[in-house]
Amino acid sequence: MIVYTKLWETMKKKNVSQYQLIKKYGFSTGQLDRLRKNGNINSYTMDTLCKILDCKIEDIAEYIPDTN
Repeated sequence: MIVYTKLWETMKKKNVSQYQLIKKYGFSTGQLDRLRKNGNINSYTMDTLCKILDCKIEDIAEYIPDTN
């Protein structure tokens, strides 16, 4: 499972709010909701977040192996 817990930490470090993502960068509330719920997002969204936050993918997403 891919989780986006690190995204919120990186956003805080970079002083980028969810409001800024919506208003300044054109993110939809649906995209943010999927990120909050660790849902599916596409690579374009990942690329855009990395550009906005000037970070690497591992700064916003993490793979947690299924223990089943």
